[in-house]
Amino acid sequence: MSDKKTSKLENGEFVKALENVKVPLLVLDEKWHHLFVGVGKSKEVAEWETKVNDLLKLQGKLNQDLKDLKKLKTNLMNSIVDNMDDGSSDGNDALRQKKMEENKRLIDEINVKMEEAEDQLLDIPRSLDEANKMLMIYSMDLCYKKLRTNAAEIEEIGTWIKRIRVELKKNIIIKQADEQKNEEIYTYMHAILGPKMLDVFDLKYEEDGEVLDT
Repeated sequence: MSDKKTSKLENGEFVKALENVKVPLLVLDEKWHHLFVGVGKSKEVAEWETKVNDLLKLQGKLNQDLKDLKKLKTNLMNSIVDNMDDGSSDGNDALRQKKMEENKRLIDEINVKMEEAEDQLLDIPRSLDEANKMLMIYSMDLCYKKLRTNAAEIEEIGTWIKRIRVELKKNIIIKQADEQKNEEIYTYMHAILGPKMLDVFDLKYEEDGEVLDT
């Protein structure tokens, strides 16, 4: 990659061009993966693909964590309600109070963890969009390089085909001329020598594998 192209990639020029473009998640697109069959992925494409996958995994983990925390919080709150003093005294007031305080403490910790997870989840879509667009940019860069390489190869092969066609036409003409001349010679010899004598020459010609000396 040239310095000029690297500069364009890194200074955000291409990112700005994609600013208002909704780019689908490339790592979930089978057609995107198929682009690299027989081509391979550049270092940059591989790195940004990993970043996108890591963000998706983090997003999934945080969503699952939130689900688990909410369930745990609900259970703790139900436990608090179950252990609330109903006005009667059975000698376990201190134990119930201690358990309620512990549950409240756990709920406070869960609330903090849920808030942290929600904050992270709020940031992930933006980070994911940025990483996905960078993946798109480096994918385009690699694909256009391949397009240019293929175009040069197509032109080279096209030139070779044209040259071969010319040579083929020439050789076809030569072949047809040789066949016509052979037919002319054989017809003349047949007329002059006759079929029996010509058979003798044909046999000798086949045995020697070459034209007889005069």
